[in-house]
Amino acid sequence: MKNLICGLGMASSVVVALAPAVNAQKPITDIQLLETEAGLKIQLISPVAIADVTETVEGNQLIIEILNAQLDGILEQSLLSEPNRGIASVSFSQQPNNILRLIIEGSRFAPFVDVITDGTGLVVQILPDDLEDEDLELIVTATRTEEEPDKVPRSVTVISSEEIESQTALNSNLSTILGKLVPGLSTGTETSSNFGQTLRGRNISVLIDGVPQSTNRNAQRDLRTIDPSAIERVEIIRGPSALYGDGATGGIINIITKSGAGQPFVSRTEIGTKFSLTELDNSFGYTLSQSISGSEDKLSYAASGSLTTSNNLYDSNGDLIPPTPTLQGGLGDVETLNLAAKIGYDISETQNIQFNFNYYNDSQDSDLGLTFQNFFPTLERATAIPGLELPDQPDTENIVLNFAYTNKDILGSRLDGQLYYRDYSTRFYPFAQPVNSPPFNFLPIQSEVESEKIGGRLDIETPLSKDESLEVLWGVDYDYEDTSQPVDIFDPAAVFFSNGLVFNPVGISILSPPLQQSELGLFAQLNWDVSDSFNISGGIRQEFIGIELDDFTTILGADVGGGALDYDATLFNVGAVYAFNDEVSLFGNFSQGFSVADVARVLRTAAPGFNVEDLRPEAQKVDSYELGIRGNWDKFQASLTGFYSFSNLGSTFGTTSLLDIVRDPLRVYGLEADLRAQVSNQVALGGTLTLTQGERDTDFDGDFDTDSSSFVIPPLKLTGFVEFSPTDKWQNRFQVNIVGDRDAEANGVIFQSVDGYVTADLISQYETDFGTFQLGIENIFNTDYFPITAQAFGGFNQYAGQGTTVSLKYGFDW
Repeated sequence: MKNLICGLGMASSVVVALAPAVNAQKPITDIQLLETEAGLKIQLISPVAIADVTETVEGNQLIIEILNAQLDGILEQSLLSEPNRGIASVSFSQQPNNILRLIIEGSRFAPFVDVITDGTGLVVQILPDDLEDEDLELIVTATRTEEEPDKVPRSVTVISSEEIESQTALNSNLSTILGKLVPGLSTGTETSSNFGQTLRGRNISVLIDGVPQSTNRNAQRDLRTIDPSAIERVEIIRGPSALYGDGATGGIINIITKSGAGQPFVSRTEIGTKFSLTELDNSFGYTLSQSISGSEDKLSYAASGSLTTSNNLYDSNGDLIPPTPTLQGGLGDVETLNLAAKIGYDISETQNIQFNFNYYNDSQDSDLGLTFQNFFPTLERATAIPGLELPDQPDTENIVLNFAYTNKDILGSRLDGQLYYRDYSTRFYPFAQPVNSPPFNFLPIQSEVESEKIGGRLDIETPLSKDESLEVLWGVDYDYEDTSQPVDIFDPAAVFFSNGLVFNPVGISILSPPLQQSELGLFAQLNWDVSDSFNISGGIRQEFIGIELDDFTTILGADVGGGALDYDATLFNVGAVYAFNDEVSLFGNFSQGFSVADVARVLRTAAPGFNVEDLRPEAQKVDSYELGIRGNWDKFQASLTGFYSFSNLGSTFGTTSLLDIVRDPLRVYGLEADLRAQVSNQVALGGTLTLTQGERDTDFDGDFDTDSSSFVIPPLKLTGFVEFSPTDKWQNRFQVNIVGDRDAEANGVIFQSVDGYVTADLISQYETDFGTFQLGIENIFNTDYFPITAQAFGGFNQYAGQGTTVSLKYGFDW
């Protein structure tokens, strides 16, 4: 409630008249910035009283204008050389008509101030309590309750809306954005699929406001379900976690959508364009977004809509990149529509309800197809060819409805409840199978994953001591999902003789059978602040998963008996944080995650007479150990983490036998680091390090002698950036992304080699009185490269990365 009240106070535009107007000009002989116990104080010295003052808020800036005032013997300047106590900068300047302007910019929000006039000038006291609130960052994903990041005993990365907005000057694909910012996360695939993008070498669980985006028939498009313009922040938990249930063997990405602004009404409009510098022809794409938000008394609201189009994509040589290079989905010739809304209401000082809605549609419309491998079996670069005739092209539609209730004091405990519904479908590019591989009897097919999910969560946080140093969080999760994968079947002759361009539908069938999955999780998590410098936490989760399938007939005509499968898992976590001082802390943890096999996927090629109940796959359980150190000073932040994870079982099935699960023991280990240094008020620099290795014990002899695939274990990743702000209104960022070499080896034979590459980007933003202009140049040096996933696929699916592209955006508030 305090944050809401402060936000309302800071974000509203207020005109304050401190005394009757005095028309006589007032000389300002000195302006001083003083640091006191009460906070920062600005002293304006004048031989006469100053009374005519107005205050206005613009974004995170508080603008104070003093009427009938003139600088006397002092020059315009900035009073703050580096950020201090939540204040990014303080500057003053002389304006026309004898107006003196004082601008106080907060690090995150416009500050709250007291303006005091006396006979010797004016005092602007920046209120310290509000500064402390502004600097206090809370996260919810790591512990399922609000917590300061420094008290969480594991690796956490928070990407703010400002960082996301800056990166969208280059690219609006969330997979690409996060790949450039998050240590431990492999680089983006540069397609609409996140297949091949892992976190610490394992699978990612993606949530939107706590609502799971995965499907049990994994479509691998979880990061392509919401537009970045609707995102407030992204919280990434690096490493396995069972806090939110199945799937997070590598970590969790929780996308938090935007809420109502702390002022009655805010509206923002943005328009932009993006094009290729290596080939302008048909490369122009466009974006348009509109958002409104506000809060009044007990009500808060936010709504937004965005429309983004892309056209032809070109590599560094000016050659076309296929719109769907790996059959998993692409980014060329795509139209993306996102509609979002969130409404909150404070029932009382302790109770709040919130409803949010998000609709996302990603649809492709292209006349470009992918070179058919039958005609070019040795092709080593994906090539786009015109003439595609496909009735229903790849698309994704995602609808999320979410209702949340919070009671901060119910019998001394805090209760958070959530109910959600998700309706999802995604259509792939046709699978026109080459003649040398007959799993679907040489039938060209196009599948669509359809999923409906309903669920809920209940969290109760109960203090166990009077000073609340010992607390337990306990609760229950439940969700139910209904999934199917129908297919269209095409005329094989038309596909073959058109070089994979003409797809004439001749029938429909089922690829993966309709499947119902229910998941129940019971958990308890204990948190103990042993002292001001030492914190211990630990918990347990019991998971129950049931899968049911009816009798069905495969696409090849095999009759398969239905049945039920049951899974259960008990998972633990324990961790501790020790703070050496206010800046440096050491943390360590043991955690477990788990994942179930993709049952529907393997059953699509079941033999006649097979029964589902004959299939008894075990859940994959991952044990993870982590040790790290982090420091947070005024001008320097850094962290270094080492991790190791181990699993006895895989969660996919073998290719030679239906009943074989890939049970190879797998270990993954590595190092992660990130740092940021504020060199001066104008210059900041930093970067990240991701070093991951993974090996399999294929013959179960205790020797991990086979490297994991490059689809899951990425090469070395280094990122770096330099930010330069010549003025308060002009910000620039130059960033570099370095991918190393990797040769995956098995029995002395190298497979899935990855050749490293280096790309660089430039972002420039300039704020004016009538809006903000953004320039983004991606791959500024026009590097010719293949993304990691493209190299892992190889052959005719090996697509090139985009050459130099330019984005221009203009946005304004009204």
